[in-house]
Amino acid sequence: MSTYDTVRDLPLEIEGYELEGLALQARPDFLRKTTVVRLQGRGEEGIGEDVTYAADEHDRLRARGADLPLAGSWTLGSLSEHLGELELFDVEPEQHAYLDYRRWAFESAALDLALRQAGRSLGEVLGREPQPLEFVVSMGLGSPPSTERLDAWLALYPGLRFKLDATAEWDDALVAHLAATGAVDSVDFKGQYRGTVVDTPPDAALYRRVAEGLPDAWLEDPGLTEETIPILEEHADRVTWDAIIHSVDDIVSLPWPPRMVNVKPSRFGSIERLFATYDYCAAEGIGVYGGGQWELGPGRGQIQLLASLFHPAAPNDVAPREFNLAPQPGLPPSPLTVTPRATGFLTT
Repeated sequence: MSTYDTVRDLPLEIEGYELEGLALQARPDFLRKTTVVRLQGRGEEGIGEDVTYAADEHDRLRARGADLPLAGSWTLGSLSEHLGELELFDVEPEQHAYLDYRRWAFESAALDLALRQAGRSLGEVLGREPQPLEFVVSMGLGSPPSTERLDAWLALYPGLRFKLDATAEWDDALVAHLAATGAVDSVDFKGQYRGTVVDTPPDAALYRRVAEGLPDAWLEDPGLTEETIPILEEHADRVTWDAIIHSVDDIVSLPWPPRMVNVKPSRFGSIERLFATYDYCAAEGIGVYGGGQWELGPGRGQIQLLASLFHPAAPNDVAPREFNLAPQPGLPPSPLTVTPRATGFLTT
């Protein structure tokens, strides 16, 4: 039985839904908005979070209101098929990935509602117990790059691990400093993004500097060119992928068989595609680590719960959201204890 088969036939009754907007001025140049989806039925409420990055899309969604035809009796599988046929946006969004982000909000809310109506937790249905969750802190080093913030985090939490966004401004001295900390689990080149604010051109010199200077770090999302491929082939066992991974087919078509991939649940859109990917990676011996999308609400706990069930001992980029802000004491260290609610697909 596939993992999805364990949840596919869960029944759920939907009477309606509501939308709630969340916002955070994360940086002077970054107003993060998300939308919480609240599906209601039989006195229960199922919750998910739309992590679309375009702030105006959240404004349009809430102005549109709860107009999707979701009321009725379903199974999780039949509702998923229905969602795949609906127009979740008024017009084609600027990023195709946003279609999956929005669908994930409704699918995760449906899973939560179905489990609550059944009086069961996700771990119970899957036959898995949440395990202590290892996480890394994801961050850039600015321009010009500085390790000041990273060093401040390490002063507070000496055992903290990091996933860092690399830029062409990284020099040998900076890479040597990072290596000396022994705290870098992965480096994100962001070479596979297209049409986003984080697009980063392939840089052969940077890739070589990082690969040789941080020999134990995963090398995420390099861009592939005639100049970079020969360098990356030398370190192919450390190359991992994120932005292009939306399904099993995307993993199968990678240029090198991966030892590890970044599986961000919202990138998959549907529970079925996500669970199929977990199954495929387990069968093929491919490691998995989770990734976040600047969730502001319940979505963060949901991806932490999935990571604790499927890949707890990995460099999961699912740190508590306070780690996205200024260094501060008093935060829970890694490994994180993930405590699910007694029923549903949420954490306490």
